[in-house]
Amino acid sequence: MALYLDHSLPIDDGAKRDLLLGARSRSRRWLFPVARPLVFLFFCLVKVLRVISPKYPNLNGLLHKTIHWGLRTFATPEANRVILRHFHVGSELTAFVRENAGVGDKVTKWPLTPTRLKDIEPDLFLQHDLNIFNFVIELNAALRAEGRELTPPERIDFSMISDEFPPFEEFPRKWHNFVDVQTAVEFYTPIYALMLPRDDFVRASSSLQLDEVIAIYIARILGTSYHMAFVKNGHPLVALSTLQAGYRLMMHGLDSEAMHGWLRVMKARQAAGLPLDPANSGTPH
Repeated sequence: MALYLDHSLPIDDGAKRDLLLGARSRSRRWLFPVARPLVFLFFCLVKVLRVISPKYPNLNGLLHKTIHWGLRTFATPEANRVILRHFHVGSELTAFVRENAGVGDKVTKWPLTPTRLKDIEPDLFLQHDLNIFNFVIELNAALRAEGRELTPPERIDFSMISDEFPPFEEFPRKWHNFVDVQTAVEFYTPIYALMLPRDDFVRASSSLQLDEVIAIYIARILGTSYHMAFVKNGHPLVALSTLQAGYRLMMHGLDSEAMHGWLRVMKARQAAGLPLDPANSGTPH
């Protein structure tokens, strides 16, 4: 109740409710701590395999089919909502930076907006990782070509930030749909490492630390760094171990939700004619 009522992080109420229901579930309280040492041991074996064979197996298609099957068969509706919602959030955060940076036609647009678990199968997770790296590369290449840095535009465009996403399919809620999102992430991380070439998995793991990079871009556009306090994943110049990828994936989701929620707050303040920064009594942007 305390965490649900707390508003230190401006995340969506529905997303917060889904996270909290997962946190208090039997799966999170009992299955997660029991399975985690076994999952860690399996992860270590996978890393040894990847030293011996860094490129094979390469089973990306099977990986995404496995994730789809596993989430549909075992995950709770709350977990599935949190996971699919993340792709919408990430797409809107990069769209916000792209449009307000004034380089919209020079940065590839590849929004990911799944509404069904079946949408996972066309390489959804891998494309999400590629999108963020390509975005950082193309954005900075365009800015360097023009010899400029990110600065606040005359009027910030929040049109791509949604208060609600398209409705998702009705997720299964059977007796075997009991696994919470954090436990699901913990199980799938070593499977991800097993089925992808080592370089692809390391890239995916490193992408989790790009939260701080995106947060800095947003700060330069907004002209305020208040939301930087929400970001806890660390800058990618100091890479963290891939063995921590499961926990950092959860933090990546929380960071993204908090940044998206803050932009919704700013959008509402702009629409009401208020200063974007609540601590600033100056002219509205």
